[in-house]
Amino acid sequence: MFATLSDRLTSTFKNLRNKGRLSEADIDATVRQIRRALLDADVAVPVVREFTGRVRERALSAEVSGALNPAQQVVKIVNDELISILGGSARPLSFAKVPPTVIMLAGLQGAGKTTLAGKLALHLREQGHTPLLVAADLQRPNAVTQLSVVGERAGVPVYAPHPGVASELEVPTGDPVQVAIDGVAEARAKVHDVVIIDTAGRLGVDGELMAQAADIRAATNPDEVLFVIDAMIGQDAVTTAKAFLDGVDFTGVVLSKLDGDARGGAALSVASVTGRPIMFASTGEQLRDFEAFYPDRMASRILDMGDILTLIEQAEKAFDAEQAASMAKKIVSGDGFTLEDFLVQMQQLRKLGSMKKMLGMLPGMGQMREAIDNFDEREVDRVEAIVRSMTPMERANPKILNGSRKARVARGSGVTPAEVNQLLVRFESAQKMMKHMGKTGGLPGMGGMPGMGSLPGSGKRAGARAAGGAKKNKAAQRKASVQAMKARKAALAASEESAQRPNGSAFGINQRADATTNVDDLNIDLSKYLGK
Repeated sequence: MFATLSDRLTSTFKNLRNKGRLSEADIDATVRQIRRALLDADVAVPVVREFTGRVRERALSAEVSGALNPAQQVVKIVNDELISILGGSARPLSFAKVPPTVIMLAGLQGAGKTTLAGKLALHLREQGHTPLLVAADLQRPNAVTQLSVVGERAGVPVYAPHPGVASELEVPTGDPVQVAIDGVAEARAKVHDVVIIDTAGRLGVDGELMAQAADIRAATNPDEVLFVIDAMIGQDAVTTAKAFLDGVDFTGVVLSKLDGDARGGAALSVASVTGRPIMFASTGEQLRDFEAFYPDRMASRILDMGDILTLIEQAEKAFDAEQAASMAKKIVSGDGFTLEDFLVQMQQLRKLGSMKKMLGMLPGMGQMREAIDNFDEREVDRVEAIVRSMTPMERANPKILNGSRKARVARGSGVTPAEVNQLLVRFESAQKMMKHMGKTGGLPGMGGMPGMGSLPGSGKRAGARAAGGAKKNKAAQRKASVQAMKARKAALAASEESAQRPNGSAFGINQRADATTNVDDLNIDLSKYLGK
């Protein structure tokens, strides 16, 4: 969502890195570009004015003029101010001292409240809670049915005493306030510690919507009122948020559809305008595409500095600890990294979800956004199909894969032999890297040192040194390849000599030690077929 804003800010800061000292004109030009980038991203004008004012004030102070690297200091200031307008710090849910904790969802129709109710319920269930969903949206057609389906997928019970309406022609007859009250009583009777109430929305803000939401709040006295807002609605987000703040007085904000391709101004405006924290974000269509909102991590993503902490948390949820420990032990012991292990790692990566999303969390990946966008998610499926088309022996020792075996694997996995070869080349590189990690504790080129100082590109003349080293090593590589070829020929000759068989004994049965073959006689016998 923040791709355009991230690209604009990154290019702005790139112009500052070549300057050892920043003048007031440089800072004014930078602030002007930041202002344009934020306005193009549909951030509210008052928020932009306040943000750029604070950035300029801090950039002109001694905080930047006395810094060893003024450009990096400006980036730090922008990062700090982004965190500030996004809410400052993350706030978790407030749970009631005496269960059940009542959470009410409010927002416009189409913002994604019903789906988000299921996502929040699954999120709480995985944390050890026992949530109950209450279908109090009796206005929208099939809203109760949708919540029942979502609840079933999340493994959470749904309290739905009224079926709601099936079409827009029907007149709503149920009382959503009474349904909400009965839902809280049901949770208390069946010992559910969290109640999530899904309320009705409208296509626009109106008095009837606000009155109904206010009545449900007054009747149930919820511990949290979460305002669900579509992150793609742009400047109108501020008007909608203010209306719900005055009418319902929500305690937190949930951003839905954060994976969309809109400009994302709502996320940068709502928290600053309303003074309420953004607590959660919905990042996809699946129930597990839901995460707690951390302002510092979101600011880091916007500035193309990655979000490693969220990536680690998702990996901890998806990866099997026992398999990870077994793999680490295998790497350290040097027992070898096989295609079977490679397949297990690919399956673990699939559990993380979208590869594009995962790659986007790495620092500096904004410069490779086009390559990430062109990445085919089905590549993981193709790799798994290729590996599964191999026999256990071929997975353990890929070197036995000759031309006919590769053709069989290609036919079994629905790919070409060239794609099988590409996978084997990638696997060989991964295998070498694993062996190096087992020996040195670091990746090739890093020297096993935390600073990674020996990585190519880490110094001014690193590229020249790498090129010079490559030229010097060419002769050694040629010599090693010649020696390897001689060794292979010698091994082949030895195997052929040991595999000689007497006439009429294909498997070496009753073989005599003095059994030999007269090559000259063989040539004479075959001469008539060879035209000699």
